[in-house]
Amino acid sequence: MYAGYLYLIIAIISEIIGSNMVVSTEGFTKLKPTLICILCFGIAIYMLSLTVHYIPLYIAYAIWSGLGIILVTVVSVVFFKQSVDIPPLIGIFLIVAGVVVVNLFGKSH
Repeated sequence: MYAGYLYLIIAIISEIIGSNMVVSTEGFTKLKPTLICILCFGIAIYMLSLTVHYIPLYIAYAIWSGLGIILVTVVSVVFFKQSVDIPPLIGIFLIVAGVVVVNLFGKSH
């Protein structure tokens, strides 16, 4: 089970890096950021495929989505100086609340 969470952490980190590299690719016209982006998304999907051997897909995906959206938002604000207003923050909170409900009360976990 712990291996599944390790794979999931690697998948999340890779997805966050890949998502934030999209900005640097400038429409996939910059080679180095584009290659990093593609590599990170490939690692993320591969690690997710390993994760589901240990953790049900719906739980793994809920965690991946919840943490991913939070961390991508944080990185976007801190490094790319993008602003976030209240409605998206409320939506992000609701996503996180959904992840918590799935993990705490899901019967097949």
